[in-house]
Amino acid sequence: MERRAFMGVAAGGVAALTLEPLGIVEELEQKEAVARSEQKNPVAYPDPAVEVVDPRFGRYVVGNAAVERLYTGTRWSEGPVWFGDGGYLLWSDIPNNRMLRWMEATGAVSVFRSPANYSNGNYRDRQGRLLTCEHDTRRLTRTEYDGTITVLMDGFQGKKLNAPNDLAVHSDGAIWFSDPGYGIMSDYEGHKAAFELPAVVYRLDPKTHEAAVVASDMDKPNGLCFSPDEKKLYIVDTGAPRHDGDPHPIRVYDVVDGVRLKNGRLFANMEPGSSDGIRCDVDGNVWSAAGWAGEGFNGVHVFAPDGTLIGKIHLPETCANLCFGSVKKNRLFMAASQSLYAVYVNTQGAQMP
Repeated sequence: MERRAFMGVAAGGVAALTLEPLGIVEELEQKEAVARSEQKNPVAYPDPAVEVVDPRFGRYVVGNAAVERLYTGTRWSEGPVWFGDGGYLLWSDIPNNRMLRWMEATGAVSVFRSPANYSNGNYRDRQGRLLTCEHDTRRLTRTEYDGTITVLMDGFQGKKLNAPNDLAVHSDGAIWFSDPGYGIMSDYEGHKAAFELPAVVYRLDPKTHEAAVVASDMDKPNGLCFSPDEKKLYIVDTGAPRHDGDPHPIRVYDVVDGVRLKNGRLFANMEPGSSDGIRCDVDGNVWSAAGWAGEGFNGVHVFAPDGTLIGKIHLPETCANLCFGSVKKNRLFMAASQSLYAVYVNTQGAQMP
């Protein structure tokens, strides 16, 4: 598929990513954003959507902050990533084959990239460049400062990747990403095709271009994130349990020398629903998207470092992915089915930059 630049060239490195995107752009009128805001029903504080399950979660609750719906109109929201230097959030609307941009200062939403190769997970490397998992092209890409797109990886050992899904970046610059293949299982989020490789997690060194399988013991490895000290890697398995009573797991592994994993084990069981995207805060708590189990379950589940469920953020929709952002990294953004939500919390995300 033809590579497309979506931004103009600008000096100043990451500043290029703050420019108005080129190509197909549908900027929503400011009055529409205001109208959406006025339609929100007021919430009495503390917001009952934020539930303290264990007293340890109480310190993270901002009593006079509510869960806000920032936008609705997607078919399946995924891959939120915060750009503090531009004051905006990017996220994927996979079935609509586009990426959207939400401006924090105005609430305006625009189409950031379309077509977007059915992009799913997004992240930033340590230089602030956008990294994207693309379903349709079955590749991992990096958007350069001038807007050009570099293909980082689209195959392994002579075979095509399945459909890269989600990713995390280590402080050494290596990109760890999952490849469960959802994008080739139907034409809704990519295009239907045969699997050429098993569903695994890869580590890619962008300097040497060498890739290695780091986890192969899951059915459908999905969301992943490092602990703040990078001594642990959490990975969600969204595959269907093989036997009655098997967990719907978030797994945790010890990271050895920053390049391999050992001692994989169950961290949390998301049964009767499932996790998807996950992020850690600076205290090592795991904030997990939650869905597929109805009211009372859907939203975000928060786990202490010992795996105990300590809090929930209830949403009316299945949540797929999340990230921390805003000026102080203390706002949790939640990509949930047809909508984008946010809530201020009393902690910060551990992700960099």
